[in-house]
Amino acid sequence: MDSINHTHSHVHFHPPNYKKSPLLNPLRRLVDGINVKNNRFAHLICQVIPCCCPFERNISLFGRSFHIPPLCKLNPLYDEFVGLRFRALSYLADECGEDVTRYIC
Repeated sequence: MDSINHTHSHVHFHPPNYKKSPLLNPLRRLVDGINVKNNRFAHLICQVIPCCCPFERNISLFGRSFHIPPLCKLNPLYDEFVGLRFRALSYLADECGEDVTRYIC
């Protein structure tokens, strides 16, 4: 079994799970290009970008239950924001040695 390589060569890798519109590529590159090198900025990112979709709900009306699916994945920049949050968490844990469990769902 190959050992895990902890280099940052795949920092901006996104799995090809769906076709992405090329119109938003400049915004994707902008978000992917944000470097997290400050612990205050990293904390801000972790506070602003939620760890799970806040829109997913189960609603009961008139004795029936309705499930509202997570709508965050409809955001065309969802993967980039999740990656940015992950980079911020990694920075806080690896570089600053901070406990990030409060930011984990």
